[in-house]
Amino acid sequence: MLSLDHLAVAGHDLSEATEQVEAALGVALQPGGRHDHFGTWNRLLGLADGLYLEVITIDPEAADPDRPRWFDLDRFAGSTRLQTWICRTDDLSAAQRAIPGVGDSIALSRGDLRWSMAVPQSGILPFDNRCPALIQWQGSAHPASRLEDSGCALRRLIVSHPQAAELQATLSGQLNDTRVVFETGMSSLRAEIDTPHGMRVLA
Repeated sequence: MLSLDHLAVAGHDLSEATEQVEAALGVALQPGGRHDHFGTWNRLLGLADGLYLEVITIDPEAADPDRPRWFDLDRFAGSTRLQTWICRTDDLSAAQRAIPGVGDSIALSRGDLRWSMAVPQSGILPFDNRCPALIQWQGSAHPASRLEDSGCALRRLIVSHPQAAELQATLSGQLNDTRVVFETGMSSLRAEIDTPHGMRVLA
């Protein structure tokens, strides 16, 4: 089974992308860290129910990885936007077999955090990146438990794609979360987030 784990907002510059998300939600993000394997870095926001949001960009000080970066960041263009949703599992191998194309398992770490993530060789997830990325955390350590309460909670995640029904069928039996809604349309992600200032939208 899959559970919604976190949302990833991509941008070109970490400071600028962070400022844009903070302005959109009206709350401050917290420090994150670097991912040496993929040459990226992030900042974080804790959400209710054990979820979190990350703003992630290419780290200009990092060496280029020997493979495409996760979340299709090598091809990222345009304005800061919600790029990827990530689901956790207790059995990554089984989830990979059930959802073709999500990629090979890569062991990663940051500080005392340890996890494995399925990343396609191309860096591009199925259904034009509308399929969730898959993660399996090792041990009990999880970023969300270390983040301050922001007063924010995910209300709905709207996953839009021309083949939304096929994507939903692919995930059927794997994901059971009424907050995740599939709509037929142009490929996009839209998160409705309840904040101390009312409902705000990230897209």
